[in-house]
Order: sequence, then C-alpha cells, then structure tokens
Amino acid sequence: MEIFSIITILTILSALFAYINTKFLKLPFTIGLMIIAMLFTLVILILGYFESAVLEQSKTLIQSIDFKTVLLEIMLSFLLFAGALHTKLDELAKQRGPIMLFATFGVLLSTFLIGTLFYFLAELIAHPIAYIYCLLFGALISPTDPIAVLGILKEANAPKKLEIKIVGESLFNDGVGVVVFLVLLSIAQRGIASVEAEEVGLLFFEEVFGGLALGLVLGWLAFKLMKSIDHYETEVLLTLALVMGLYALASYLHFSGPLAVVVAGILIGNKSPETAWSSVTQNYVDKFWELIDVFLNAILFVLIGLELLIITINTEYILLGLLAIPIALVSRYLALSGPIILFRKKLEFIPKTGLLMTWGGIRGGISIALALSLEPIMERELFLTVTYVIVVFSIIIQGLSIGPLVKKILSKTPQ
Repeated sequence: MEIFSIITILTILSALFAYINTKFLKLPFTIGLMIIAMLFTLVILILGYFESAVLEQSKTLIQSIDFKTVLLEIMLSFLLFAGALHTKLDELAKQRGPIMLFATFGVLLSTFLIGTLFYFLAELIAHPIAYIYCLLFGALISPTDPIAVLGILKEANAPKKLEIKIVGESLFNDGVGVVVFLVLLSIAQRGIASVEAEEVGLLFFEEVFGGLALGLVLGWLAFKLMKSIDHYETEVLLTLALVMGLYALASYLHFSGPLAVVVAGILIGNKSPETAWSSVTQNYVDKFWELIDVFLNAILFVLIGLELLIITINTEYILLGLLAIPIALVSRYLALSGPIILFRKKLEFIPKTGLLMTWGGIRGGISIALALSLEPIMERELFLTVTYVIVVFSIIIQGLSIGPLVKKILSKTPQ
C-alpha cells in the first residue's frame, strides 16, 4: 500500500477515535485513542472469524507500516522537540542532579535488574532464555517514554517538583536507553568475546556526549538566525528545519538523535522568547508545535492500539507479560531509590517521590519499536508480546491512576 494511503487511513481513524473519545468517553486524549484503537482491533479480530479477508487485509496494512522506522526515525524527533520546547530550564537546572542520575545510573541499574529477574522467571516456567537476550529486554523496557509521559502528565495535575523530575528524566533517559540497547544488541550479535570494554565506552561516550554537543551547537546557530530577523513564517520554518536536519546529521555521525533534539529544544524554548522572538512569532511557534504534537501523538497511540493485530497471542507469552509487570515496577523503584536518597534533603522531595515516579514512569511506543528491532533468534515474538502487555498496562492502568494517586498522597501530607 502506498505511503499516502497509509497516512490517510491512520489520520481518518485518529480523527474518528478522537471524536468518539471527546464526545463520549472523555478520557485523557492519548489513553482514550489507544483504548478505542484496541477495541477497534478486537472488533476486526472477531469479524475475522466470520470473514477472513477482513482480518488478512487489516494485518497486511499494519505489517506494511515499519513501526520502528516510523517512530524512531521520523516521529520521535518532532515529538521530543515539541516537549522540550516547553520545558523550563531554570526548573530543570534545579533538579539536574537527580534527573541525570535517573537517566543514566537508573537506566543501567534497571536494565540489569529487569534482565536478571526475567531470566530467572523464564527459567521458573521452563522457558530458558539466554541472559544477554533478557538484558536486551531490560534495556528496551527500562526507559520511560517521553511521548506517553508528557501527554499523560498534562492532565494529572502533578506538583511541579514531581512533574519536572518525571518529564526531565523521560526526555533524557530514552536516548541513554537506546544507546544501552544498541551496545547490548552488538554484544548479542557478535558475542561478548569480540566486544572490548573500550569499544563499549567509546560508543556510549560518542552517542551521548556527541548528541548533547551537536544539539547545543545547532540549537545555538538556529537561535542566532532567528534573532537576526522578525518574520514568524521564516522562524517557524527554521525550527522545523532544525529538528529534521539535526536528527539526520546526528544519525549520520552516529550520535544520539533524541538527546540532540532535546537539548536543542530546551535551548530554543528558553532563550528565544526572551531575545529572539516577538510575541507574534512565539504564538505561532507554540501553536505550530502544539499541533504537530497532537497530530503525531494521535497517530502514534492509534498505531500502538492497532499493533495488537500482529502481536502473538500465546498463553505463555501473555503470562510472562503479566508476571513481568511487577518486575518492571519493582526494578524501577529500586533504580530510583539511590538518587532519591542522595538528593532528598537537599532538594526537598515531596513525600513518596519514589512511589509516584515509579507509577508515573509510563512505557510507550519506544519500547515496542525497540522490541521490533530484535532478531527472530533473540525471542523477538516473546519479547514483543511481553513488551506490549507492559506498555498497555502502563499507559492505561498507570496513566489513568497517576492523577488520583498524586492527590491521595498529597492529601495525607501535613501542610
């Protein structure tokens, strides 16, 4: 099927599902879209029992969409920039210590905790899996998804101190998580004996620090260009060119594109309103990126719901997915505990920060995209199903309950 036809179908479905949610369900935007998409998929599966052509055509459509490429190489850069653009640097700077530890040490520790626990879980149900493949699963499920987190926290009314930690962590930890995943994937493909520690360190340094530096340099250049003119059409185009060019250049140089885009977005969003943009330009830039954010979020969460069509529905896989939910949650809580204890007194964390950050750490499309990039020999079908179960639980159950949980905990806190 042609790319324009696929985009047209997804846009029509997204608009229809958004209308149904807005008119009847009134759930948070992204959660409502995904739930309706999943219900729509279940209807297709039921119809498929009576008319197999309907199911086959639907599966063909979803299989023709390279979810990994669409998300990681096309949509992610725009969504990250849109989120970073409205992240206040002064608030982020105050929490930079714990955020950086959450996004680095936290991701690494969570990767090994989840991988190790899942390895023993698989052994327990007599489905042994190579440890390196379990670590790959730990790496792809550890990062919280900035797309899901940003969309859901907007409606959760979380305190600013908590929100900036979760959002700040999610903006940076996906880039780190992808690097960790790529390192482990290289080890899994080539064998641990052929991968040297220096090579791993160099790859990590190049991806992370290269991405940060590139984002700063090109973000500053774009800022200077916008500062030299006052023409909102051109300035909107410059932000669009920055995101597309920056992500493409980062990929070419083997730097982290997500980290580069986040840094550029934070720089542009905090420097430009003060000195580079007129009020008219700021209004147009904000509205443009808000619309991009809404449109791509709608497409993404509808796609996540429709991915149910190609997930292997296997009792053992589903069971492993359900058992992996508490493993992922406990591992995240433990991985966050060190930085929270270290900075608790200095930054006056709100009560139960560890619990709230654990429950507010939503997994999303990035985890599914990474699971799809596994090779068949790496238990891809199993890990894809397990990942999908965790993502659905995370977005629907955690996403719908994080707001009430925040209110409940804060209501019990002495003022």
